[in-house]
Amino acid sequence: MRIIAGEFRSRILKGLPGNATRPTTDRVKEAIFSRLGPYFDKGVILDLFSGSGSISLEALSRGFDRAFLVDKSKQACKVIEENVNSLGVKERVEIWNCDYQTALNKMVEKVDLIYLDPPYDFERLTDLLNKIVELDILKDNSTIVVETHKQTSFAVEKPLYVEKSASYGISKVTYIRKE
Repeated sequence: MRIIAGEFRSRILKGLPGNATRPTTDRVKEAIFSRLGPYFDKGVILDLFSGSGSISLEALSRGFDRAFLVDKSKQACKVIEENVNSLGVKERVEIWNCDYQTALNKMVEKVDLIYLDPPYDFERLTDLLNKIVELDILKDNSTIVVETHKQTSFAVEKPLYVEKSASYGISKVTYIRKE
């Protein structure tokens, strides 16, 4: 696993051992950032199921200012911390070892990008999206990116709408915007 572009291009990231997580492939990561824009002039990302932190660290490499990385696994948070330290971005990152609900209730800062890559058997995406809207943590013109199994379906309710969806192998990436 590596950073694809930007300040930390080609830097190797540590992954989690075993099959408990699914690292986002380089192909999917490149597709996501090509869609969002290859480089950014500041911004804040909230990554609610962070795993190794590769998506948020890619965002920082490409110009985001800050990242909130959330994972309920202590092992994942340890790997995130190692990756953050290897890139020297500790002052730009907050790592929260908690579940997504606790993290959402803890957020006081509005964000430009929310990345959701929950376990494939996660069944509460619609509830999660509604909670994000209810807590009003999205800045204007922000995006929610959801990575799921290609056969997973979930409802997106107003004021959110699906801007685009694309499949890559067994994964589907859905881009959601706020009206």
